[in-house]
Order: sequence, then C-alpha cells, then structure tokens
Amino acid sequence: MKAIGYIRVSTDEQHLGTEAQALALQAYADSHGFELAPACIDRGISGATPLDGRPGLLAAVAQLGPGDVLLVTRRDRLARDVVVAALVERLVERAGARIVSCAGEGSEGGPAGELMRSIIDAFAQYERALIRSRTRAALGVKRARGERTGSIPVGHVETDGHLEATPAVARARELRAAGESYASIGATLASEGHAPTGKAWHITSVRRMLTRVTP
Repeated sequence: MKAIGYIRVSTDEQHLGTEAQALALQAYADSHGFELAPACIDRGISGATPLDGRPGLLAAVAQLGPGDVLLVTRRDRLARDVVVAALVERLVERAGARIVSCAGEGSEGGPAGELMRSIIDAFAQYERALIRSRTRAALGVKRARGERTGSIPVGHVETDGHLEATPAVARARELRAAGESYASIGATLASEGHAPTGKAWHITSVRRMLTRVTP
C-alpha cells in the first residue's frame, strides 16, 4: 500500500520540525507495511492557510490514487481550520484514498470516526485561536511598556527592549536634506563607517531608515 507523507511546519511550531516529522512518518510506514513516497512539505505555513496557499499539501493530494494513504504525524498538520480540514477530506475521498495519522486520531471508519475527526479538527482550530489570543495579549503588554514588538528597523539598535537610532540615521537625514540621492547616501554611509558590512547601503534600506519615525 502506497503512502504519501505530508509535513507542515509553521513558524511557531519549531519543535515539530521537518526532520522529526519525517522520521515519525517513516517509522509508522515501516511498522504498518506502507510504501512511503518522499514527503511533500509546507514550510512556514499556518494551519489556517487556504488550500491555494498550501503547495505541499496540494502536491501530496495530487499523487493519491485509489487505496492510497495520505500520512501525517498528527491530524493538525493537515489544518487548524475546520473548513480547510473538510476540504482536504473531500479531495482525498475523491481520489479514493484516506487520511491516516501516526497518532491514530480519527482513523476509524463510519459515523463514529467521522465524528471524532470533526471534533479533533474543531479543537485544532480552537487551539490556534487560543495561541493567537495569547500572542496578541503578550504583544499588547510589551507595547504598553514601550518595548519593541517587531523586527529591529534598519539603522536602529535595541537596548533593554527599546529602540534607539544609530548615528547612521542622523547622518542619512543630513545628507538627504542636502539633496543627496538614496544611492549616494548609501555609499557615503559606507565610506564613513556607518555600514556594518563596509558595503554601500541598498537604496531600499536607506529609504526605510529615513521614513522610520523613532520615538
């Protein structure tokens, strides 16, 4: 029996990396007599991403034929949204295949298995919503404290959770006020030692640095 492995890794689930999932899929396939095809992978993709944004999953489903298995380590690797999960189920069924979870979730047939799969998918969606809620709350606390919540902008450094402009920002503004182009500003900053790599700043970086408003 042929099994097509599917692996999904989102940015907030690094403990479920591609290597760990691949090993789990292979172990399950070996112990259950499946011929495992190379896994299809979606990296950095949320479980709520629509199917048209899941190239790995679509590729896995496209390989399925009658009697085949779409193999995942856990059912929430397919989706953390009940609508997306239902669409995947329908596509797999149309191919004459079935979904199997290494964790054994909802693998039963009949109405009982269908109910269990629906419950599992609903809880996966709830868990995702809970994670998002906690993340928003944590970011709100950081913003209230005046701490940084995103990536460090070009030309800035972080000190004790607060952003500070480097001398490059003031120099870039001075050059811009004098009528210098972004390319010229980037070259001047590098020649004066304001570029960590010693190379000229890209014009996009210079533009972003000049449009950044530092508190």
